[in-house]
Amino acid sequence: MPLTPPHRSRIALLVELAIVAIVMAGSKALFDQVDWRFAGPFSMACTITTIAVISATRKESWANFGFRKLRRWWSGPLILPQALLGVIAIIAIGAGTAYLGDAVGLWSVEETPEGVEARWGNVEGNLPVYLMWLAIIWTSAAFGEEIFFRGYLINRVGQFLPDARWASFVAILIPALIFGAVHAYYQGFRGFVVTGLIGLALGALYLANKRNLWPNILAHGAVDTLGFTAMYLDLDI
Repeated sequence: MPLTPPHRSRIALLVELAIVAIVMAGSKALFDQVDWRFAGPFSMACTITTIAVISATRKESWANFGFRKLRRWWSGPLILPQALLGVIAIIAIGAGTAYLGDAVGLWSVEETPEGVEARWGNVEGNLPVYLMWLAIIWTSAAFGEEIFFRGYLINRVGQFLPDARWASFVAILIPALIFGAVHAYYQGFRGFVVTGLIGLALGALYLANKRNLWPNILAHGAVDTLGFTAMYLDLDI
């Protein structure tokens, strides 16, 4: 677990996180008044921009957040099986948790949350809308969410924690809970639980891949693409 740099106190880190949180929540609340369906992507764009500005002023490399350069020619192909493992984990955890919750009576998998229907109900058979959401998926979700929730938050939370065995788990748990919470506004309690557990898995994969963010980005984008393609084609999966 990375230690707090000597020139960065925990108070400075707390101030930074507060600024990022205010930008994220404030921009979402602002754009909610315009079109709530796009408030999340707009908020994520503002948040990543803020992180970029902070990192630039402190001359912090994006490699610290997981954007590692491929040093050897075979490093690129090795990312694909790592990404495939992420795809399998996301689908297995997402489907398994959804059906387990249905089995114990927490929710029904036969019912689509109202927020999901309101946000994406016009994707079916609508090619321009489908392509628009694919673009948002790969920019805001795959890149934006993985940068923020895994690359940025896991590292920043880790800097507050001592060098202990449990620290890595806490460092991925807190961002995973936040990841679930920010999806609950339109997916409800079911979305909070399912997305939170997926966030926990993606955080574990991020650490297992030695903080290389590329497999997470590819896995996140691929799974969301499959989901939107199923909606577009009206496939019952």
